Amino acid sequence: MSDALNYLVKARPNAMGPYLAFLKEAGKHLDPKTRNLISVITKVHAQTRNGFKQYLGRALREGATPDEVLDALLMSFPALGLAKIVWAVDIILEMNIPGFDPQRLGKVIEPEWHDVSALADLPKDGVKRLEIGDQGLFVRRTPKAIQVYDSRCPHQVTNIPELALSGCTLTCPKHQWAFDLNTGECIAKGSSPLKRLEHRVRGDRLEVCW
Repeated sequence: MSDALNYLVKARPNAMGPYLAFLKEAGKHLDPKTRNLISVITKVHAQTRNGFKQYLGRALREGATPDEVLDALLMSFPALGLAKIVWAVDIILEMNIPGFDPQRLGKVIEPEWHDVSALADLPKDGVKRLEIGDQGLFVRRTPKAIQVYDSRCPHQVTNIPELALSGCTLTCPKHQWAFDLNTGECIAKGSSPLKRLEHRVRGDRLEVCW
């Protein structure tokens, strides 16, 4: 939640508690992807920039494709109008989210394996941030295992920089969501984990699928 919403919950718990319970109850019979796509539309209608980015990230994390996001916006044209849809698409393009490339939209895109690093260039027990084209990665390596995470914060899809890393703790500079890179779990502020990416080792190279 935002700082303002947290303040209202504390300042007026009797008013805000039923309101938040209503929102949770109203969406309980919807699958997470649909629920978050609907929330995307409500944030576009209100033109709440941060809320839109937050629920867009959640919808994508729950399996919504870029085409489904755009279809949801266009199907809401009678309520939103063209100006608000263009406002939303401008924000999407600013965010530089993989998959919204016009050349890829409308196509079934199969995940691809990408050669990202030589094993010798990774710490034997530590974390390294990699940038492959538009895709940022955090690679956690131990003597027994490797984990690879998308560098984008699940809160509002902020691309988390290397300076946000302290040991195995990654803290998003925007809203201080913190993550344990041993597991990818969120350990402060939020509740959604980092997106883990499939990887494989071929010879002396690390490959990652996205």
